Amino acid sequence: MGDVSAGGYNAMQYLLLIYDSEADFVKMSKEANEKMYAEYMDFTADIKAKGNHLAGHQLQPIATATTVRIRNGKRLTTDGPFAETKEQLGGFYMIEAKNLDEAIEIASRIPSAKVGSIEVRPLVVHGRAANG
Repeated sequence: MGDVSAGGYNAMQYLLLIYDSEADFVKMSKEANEKMYAEYMDFTADIKAKGNHLAGHQLQPIATATTVRIRNGKRLTTDGPFAETKEQLGGFYMIEAKNLDEAIEIASRIPSAKVGSIEVRPLVVHGRAANG
């Protein structure tokens, strides 16, 4: 298997999906929002410095989402997310890690893990081998 790492070790790629309550986020005080933003900046700088970071972005609010389906050959679009849930997908990081344990450790440091949840999903990397 090929070396797909940024840090000189065989690594797997993971998507860290960040879920939190958009309604709760909007209710945060300006100070709490600024503190969380600073924590995100520090976290991102840290995983970049350690060579784990591949990509990451915050998503626009769920009101901007459009869901697309093809049914009986016809395209159907619906404004908003696919499902109504308490927590919404608010952003993601794509990382490289030695294994699932390291990916979970990295995910546990994402600021939203304190108020929402982080889903850790291994990626299927086509075109080059990943461990596992």
